[in-house]
Amino acid sequence: MVMDKRSNIKQKVGKRIAELRKEAGLTQEQLAIKTNLDRTFIGYLEKGNRSPSVETANKIARALGVKINDIFSFE
Repeated sequence: MVMDKRSNIKQKVGKRIAELRKEAGLTQEQLAIKTNLDRTFIGYLEKGNRSPSVETANKIARALGVKINDIFSFE
């Protein structure tokens, strides 16, 4: 049960990152360049296969011009 909740949260965070990225008019590649992260890693985040550290979430938020809590605002 706990694993399902974690997986669900990772998917929600990933979906939110993708939404914010698209709203900013960026491709995964462009976001990767702005954050100095690998494009494949951005893809994993957006699919919910990985979860961002606080530092990574902060990099993504700054690159997207949003507050870090916007990444976790999905309910």
